[in-house]
Amino acid sequence: MPSPPPSATEAAEPAVEAAIRRAARAEADAQGWGAYVHAPWCTSRCLYCAFTVYIDRQPAFADWAEGVAADWAIEAAHFGAAAGAPAAHSVYFGGGTPSLVPTAHIARILSLIPRQDGAEVTLEVNPGSIDEAGLRERVDAGVNRLSVGVQTFDPEHARRLGRGHSREEARALLATLPRLPLRSWSFDLIFALPEQRMTELDADLDALLEVGPPHVSLYGLSFEPGTPLTRLRDEGRVQAADPDLWADMYDRIVERLEAAGYERYEVSNFAQPGHRARHNEAVWRGGAYAGLGPSAHGLRPDGARTLRAADLAAWRAQPAGLVERPAPREAAVDRILSTLRHEAGLDLRALCADTGHLPDADEIGRLIRGGALRAGAGRLQLPPGAFPVADGAVRRLVDALRPAAPTAHTPKRAP
Repeated sequence: MPSPPPSATEAAEPAVEAAIRRAARAEADAQGWGAYVHAPWCTSRCLYCAFTVYIDRQPAFADWAEGVAADWAIEAAHFGAAAGAPAAHSVYFGGGTPSLVPTAHIARILSLIPRQDGAEVTLEVNPGSIDEAGLRERVDAGVNRLSVGVQTFDPEHARRLGRGHSREEARALLATLPRLPLRSWSFDLIFALPEQRMTELDADLDALLEVGPPHVSLYGLSFEPGTPLTRLRDEGRVQAADPDLWADMYDRIVERLEAAGYERYEVSNFAQPGHRARHNEAVWRGGAYAGLGPSAHGLRPDGARTLRAADLAAWRAQPAGLVERPAPREAAVDRILSTLRHEAGLDLRALCADTGHLPDADEIGRLIRGGALRAGAGRLQLPPGAFPVADGAVRRLVDALRPAAPTAHTPKRAP
């Protein structure tokens, strides 16, 4: 039977202890709940996008808001007091381009979901989709954080990706943000683009740091099945970035952001002090969240996972969507996938207690000796140098999952 990693690795380094203290704060949020609301419309579709997105000149926003309300009427019975907290710590409007949704519908949805005082309310925004007056309306309705999808300032790379805005529109949107009473905002940066040179990445970083966003989310370009970009690659018309260049670009981003005072708290997310994404961090710690809108995923406090239909007509006809309670091993896989990429890592005691599974101790030992993991205080974490290859460690831990011995969740330190 698998058991926790060798006790000789249990002595936590100062950096590990600091991460554990931060994890305790993050897990306090994870004990509450959030809400994710999917708005599926865009003015154009990016070539790399694999999300549920519709291009419609006359989106049915009112019907969508009715559908979100119907979703919440179902989910409300599982959240609130049922989740051990009467109100949400966060609401996240994602998409798609939620900034296209009229303010009245955003306000209506927020009026339905009970929120804690000071709850984080994030709206994803694309340049060119909204002006300063529109942003102020959303802020007045309750939005207090924006996630801005700039991706790149380079016009040629933006064109190749099918981005629907210009560099001038991006700069104009960013210039409005200091004038808004926001608690925070985030900048989306994409890298490892076809034919992208390091000098071009540095130019994007120069422009980003000049703006000084409180939070940065990274996206290494991926070729998802069924997307136009993947078809172009398969036809030989574009090439994926060389893996070594990908790693070098990631390292350059980390080096420059950390030098500018950003803290990497998840593989792809960096924040100035006090500006972590509360909603996303709770999800990475295994926290419950209601998934509302077409194609939205959710995690109920009782461990059930929800998935709503992606097709708009099917979603409106069947608001309950799919509800699935993962088997113990599936729940363990979910926990590893969601938590190991975060700086606080994987809590082995909680994994064992909640799912009855643990990764094989020998495999854990091999990953530690190989520098892919470190262990301390009952947790597995990624060392700084292993963040770029986190997916490999995740796969190996998932493959090594075994039913745990009855007492395996109470690891002992060396005498």
